[in-house]
Amino acid sequence: MKIKGALNKYCPRCHKHTVHTVSIAKAGKRRSQSEGERRMRRLTKGYGSFPKPIQKRFAKTTKKTVLKLKCKECDHIIQSKSMRLKKVEVQKV
Repeated sequence: MKIKGALNKYCPRCHKHTVHTVSIAKAGKRRSQSEGERRMRRLTKGYGSFPKPIQKRFAKTTKKTVLKLKCKECDHIIQSKSMRLKKVEVQKV
């Protein structure tokens, strides 16, 4: 799906519709001290391998993409609701 590089959206900080630049949000860095990470380290430590088989066949054919909308007036960033798309392409303005 092709998405325009600039969209006219409502900015909650400006309290009006302004031009927003569009970019695709990426997943952040994983926290090494989170409970799931610590548990996984403990289970995979030493001899042996993963506690559960790694999934090879996936049920979903698409991934959810989140768009980052940045206001050109106040630089406030809003993340849009994620949508399922096979391919996302942000067009240059």
